[in-house]
Amino acid sequence: MEGVSCGKCFQLERVIYVEFEVIIGLEVHAQLLTKSKIFCSCSTVFGAEPNTHTCPVCLGMPGVLPVLNRKVVDFALRVGLAVHCEIAHYSRFARKNYFYPDLPKGYQISQYELPLAEHGYVEVTTNGKSKRVGVARIHMEEDAGKLLHDERMGADSYSYVDLNRTGVPLIEIVSEPDIRTPEEASEYLKNLRGILQYLEVCDGNMEEGSFRCDANISLRPVGQQRLGTRTELKNMNSFKNVQRALEYEIRRQTNILDEGSEVIQETRLWDAAKGITLSMRGKEEAHDYRYFPDPDLVPLIIDDDWIEEVRGSLPELPQEKRGRFIKEYQVPEYDAEVLTSSKSLADYYEESVRLFPSPKVVSNWVMGELLRRLKGDDRDIEDCPVTPRYLAKMLKMIEDGTISGKIAKTVFEEMYLSGEDPEKLVREKDLLQLTDEEELDRIIEKVLSGNATEVEDYKKGKSKLLGFFVGQVMKETKGKANPKLVNEILRGRLDR
Repeated sequence: MEGVSCGKCFQLERVIYVEFEVIIGLEVHAQLLTKSKIFCSCSTVFGAEPNTHTCPVCLGMPGVLPVLNRKVVDFALRVGLAVHCEIAHYSRFARKNYFYPDLPKGYQISQYELPLAEHGYVEVTTNGKSKRVGVARIHMEEDAGKLLHDERMGADSYSYVDLNRTGVPLIEIVSEPDIRTPEEASEYLKNLRGILQYLEVCDGNMEEGSFRCDANISLRPVGQQRLGTRTELKNMNSFKNVQRALEYEIRRQTNILDEGSEVIQETRLWDAAKGITLSMRGKEEAHDYRYFPDPDLVPLIIDDDWIEEVRGSLPELPQEKRGRFIKEYQVPEYDAEVLTSSKSLADYYEESVRLFPSPKVVSNWVMGELLRRLKGDDRDIEDCPVTPRYLAKMLKMIEDGTISGKIAKTVFEEMYLSGEDPEKLVREKDLLQLTDEEELDRIIEKVLSGNATEVEDYKKGKSKLLGFFVGQVMKETKGKANPKLVNEILRGRLDR
């Protein structure tokens, strides 16, 4: 039975469930791409000198008053509508009280009992099966600062506080406990990040912390309705680490339950280097934060006109674009999934197809040579030195016989390294396809003379040797011979 995990038969490649059902819920914090913070006008630009993007408001100085940034609400509404949430006409900010060195006010302004949006869902597909993972709520809040730890160890080590991030706008997206496997969790996160990127409200950078995930996981006996004791996992900065951390935690909790012990409710940190989770602290409950309505902020009222205005501005989202690519460009479903995995990649593909209207040919090159090179260099499509115009130019050169498909791979590599026009590279590096019949005839004569035994075998019926002769000719011409013309000349000589 799938959906339950057993420590005795757990497989890393694929989780096999026997005795316990895995219950996973995810809390995602996404930094919004506004130019200023949520309650003040300080810049949100990442990477500035520590404590240079601060003011009395985000530092929580006495007597200051926060003012809500309307753009934050617009962005949060976009996300809520994109994941099919019900938008609250009346919501309210609250103070979440806790004490930490990077929280200067001693509380965080968030939303609690009256969030902005509720009851949505995100579609996920794993192992060919689709399901909806519920979105319990989406609320707005301010980010905390950041601690910078001294690399030295011992009594002389220090931690420094950078408050630039304090007050940067966040939305927290809380899933229902509908996720049953680490693979589903990873797919949910990928799909959610894709939606945020398509909406252009969050860059989704997990390494810089603009897209962060905490996971709540518990196990319960199959058939039991009551949830088991949950553990919260933190410090997972990639989809792979989320999946690995959940797989480890399933094993850890399964072993505890198999031994007849009880899982402790706590927060644990993922140690990617060791591949284990480590206890951090006891898990807080809502009452520990002593929430109460923020007295400095009035309730947020959103009317139907505002909602419809935002709804009308929504772009084509990944799932819709995927369906259109399959229908309009006649590409396979797998191609469509890869090509729409990010808005930038989808835009690159569509521009390339506009310039060279052979969708499957373009898809093959983008998914093959292009993504292979980008992955090898750990680059995003935005940083690709081969522009859609240059890719289309190169493909046109293959189509009209200027270069061969084999030479095209050399041209692509040169384009990728230099960012130069393919026509210029072909001229400078003498990569034009050889189409002179007299010269090809001379080269073919040389190949046939040097392989007399294979020629006799071919004439005795071993027709597959034609490919051998073509290969030898291509080797002699360093891949520049026109393959179609080579085949024609060879057949004319060998079959007479």
